[in-house]
Amino acid sequence: MAASESLTRARAAASAEAKSGLRWALGHGIPRIAVRAAARRGDLQGRLIAASATHDDATMLRVIDEIREQGPVYRSGLAWITASHAGVHEALSSNDFRVGVRTDGGPGALGRTLDWAESDVTHPLLPPSLLATEPPDHTRYRRLVTRVFTVRAVEGLRPRVEQLAGELLDRMQTDSPVDLVAAYCAQLPVTVIAEILGVPEAERERVLELGAGAAPSLDMGLSWRGFRAVDESLAAFDAWLEEHLAWTRDHPGDNLLSQLVRASDEEGTLNHEELKSTAGLVLAAGFETTVNLLGNGIALLVRHPEQLAALRDGEAQWANAVDEVLRYDPPVLLTGRMSMRDTEIGGVAVPGNALVTTVLMGANRDPAVFADPHLFDVQRANAKEHLAFSAGRHYCLGAALARMEGEVGLRAFFDRFGRVELLPGAQRRHTRILRGFEHLPARVG
Repeated sequence: MAASESLTRARAAASAEAKSGLRWALGHGIPRIAVRAAARRGDLQGRLIAASATHDDATMLRVIDEIREQGPVYRSGLAWITASHAGVHEALSSNDFRVGVRTDGGPGALGRTLDWAESDVTHPLLPPSLLATEPPDHTRYRRLVTRVFTVRAVEGLRPRVEQLAGELLDRMQTDSPVDLVAAYCAQLPVTVIAEILGVPEAERERVLELGAGAAPSLDMGLSWRGFRAVDESLAAFDAWLEEHLAWTRDHPGDNLLSQLVRASDEEGTLNHEELKSTAGLVLAAGFETTVNLLGNGIALLVRHPEQLAALRDGEAQWANAVDEVLRYDPPVLLTGRMSMRDTEIGGVAVPGNALVTTVLMGANRDPAVFADPHLFDVQRANAKEHLAFSAGRHYCLGAALARMEGEVGLRAFFDRFGRVELLPGAQRRHTRILRGFEHLPARVG
């Protein structure tokens, strides 16, 4: 019996390894080779991806300008791509485009193989994730959480966010270097979203760790090692969600997660996979991009002292500064859409079932909309016209919360510390899609 069980476990492990290898090969290994080959040929999208991998912003912005010069939408060797404000907005807003790609393998041997290799772990880019579904399912999921993130509801949270920011700043060391990401930029948003969802304080560092590990799941072309690390983080996050949802059933409260559990268990509005996916995405998205916003904002304002002076003197408003940070250094570089039928972007024909890459950073630096777009200006009159939060029915659910946390977090930080010196060792996150700092060492006082 023991030998039989051992053999069964070995077969299961071998099967899991084979499935993982196939998912990596099709989702990352082959695209990784294609991207490198395209970049060597001078393909604009290949060059953009290569520059994003090394965080070479100067090269990336030059390539984005070249893409925009090709017209409203450009056919690269990898996909269609748009970097103009009008083109990005149209692709994100049009009913001719949808999020996600086909998740069933389709007919034939290849389809059956792909279905066999599919993972049962919750993934942010696969249904039933909000990031990968369309109405009516997307509408149903979103309706359950929207009321917590309305402008009115978010304003009700402002005093608590101000209190939390003050407490974090009280604890920040001023007699030695401090990593601003670890001590402040990550702690503020994870605490806020954890309180909204009802995640106990003891679990928040674990949530941060899992979120950081799973963040590269949005990227394409991961190495085998990177893919395995992300897979392990997603599996750990999935297991944590299972445990925490069970805990919430036994300890219901007046929080969003308890409401989602009731919607699943009592009302039948969500099945278990939908519950887990929605709760996990709201939790992770609730802090991942805001960490980037705060870190990017601090770095930009320290490096542009005249802009910080305008804020401190009252010549500029902090709310507008947050939008300029989002425009100038967006927390998300790009996103993708699939055309559902033959359509157009800016009058240029795009065939059905085509992948379209929308470069949010490109839209935000479009000179047709933003005068002198490569200038960081906290008094920019139309800063709010950026597309950092996407557009259309997939406009960021937590945009109002992120803006408020950014405003409170940046103002409180610079009100508290008159001297902020960024130190050597600043390190960007290894992710390509999410843009922010992994470490931001500084001295404050």
